[in-house]
Amino acid sequence: MTESTQLSALPPATPQIPADLPPHRLSVVVPLYNEEDNVDPLLERIHLALNPYPYPWEVVIVDDGSSDNTVPNLEAAAKRYGPHVRIVALMRNFKQTAAMQAGLDAARGDVIVTMDGDLQNDPIDIPRMVGRLLREDLDLVAGWRKNRKDGMILRK
Repeated sequence: MTESTQLSALPPATPQIPADLPPHRLSVVVPLYNEEDNVDPLLERIHLALNPYPYPWEVVIVDDGSSDNTVPNLEAAAKRYGPHVRIVALMRNFKQTAAMQAGLDAARGDVIVTMDGDLQNDPIDIPRMVGRLLREDLDLVAGWRKNRKDGMILRK
């Protein structure tokens, strides 16, 4: 196992796309650092959640200078899924805040979702959260990890 967080199995899910979504472009921004084992499950779950999405969407994955196979795994996955999977590869590890900013700078959507690459935030929730953001004309919708898989000791 690499430095990545081992993914717990997510429950089966069916995407629930709100019927009253106003037109928009969606960007999902995910910073990764040494997450080679999480690339495929992450992109698979994002695609499960967003394949039926009625508006244009993209995934911007920012590799924060990983020293493992995160980038080659991302490149292989991007070839499988298509050009809406965009990779921003940083030359060295700048830490999560800088990696997130690089992803925000690269995002093309007018609605941006940020998430970690460990799948403790389930992408299946994205359409409902975006729906609430747009229907209620909010500036921000935030979720939280109800049942965290990492203990207080493991958090930085």
